[in-house]
Amino acid sequence: MAKFFECKIRYEKQITDPNDKDCGKLKKVNEVYLVDALSFTEAEARIVKEVAQYIKGEYTITNIKQARIAELIFKDDDLCENWFTVKIKIVVVDEERGTERLVPQTLLVRAESVEDALKRFKEAFKDSMSDFTITSIASSPILEYYKYVTDSAVEK
Repeated sequence: MAKFFECKIRYEKQITDPNDKDCGKLKKVNEVYLVDALSFTEAEARIVKEVAQYIKGEYTITNIKQARIAELIFKDDDLCENWFTVKIKIVVVDEERGTERLVPQTLLVRAESVEDALKRFKEAFKDSMSDFTITSIASSPILEYYKYVTDSAVEK
């Protein structure tokens, strides 16, 4: 089972948006990344390796927490940059007692918009045998997802 960690990074970034009054100035920003790792230690090492390529200057890892995400829905070749949190409740039947209960789960979907996230979620779950209800779809602060990669895969 995959373990996902949300890693928050704080650093100074130069504002490049010409519509922003602070264009050209340095501004402290906080960014959230999702890392697939086996432990907090590995998540920290991986996020340091990944962001060091893109961030010039000093940065601080302000928080690492295990994310409660049941599943990711995305395509490797997808050009979408936005992530959406889809919260569902799955109907689970206890056959011994003959009762049903709703189990909440959170999924992360890469999509262009809320409508696109809903469409991609439905496509991924079209063959599901479980009954479920979508309780919410919202934009996620996650900027990027870094998949789990073994050391031997990196060396090849």
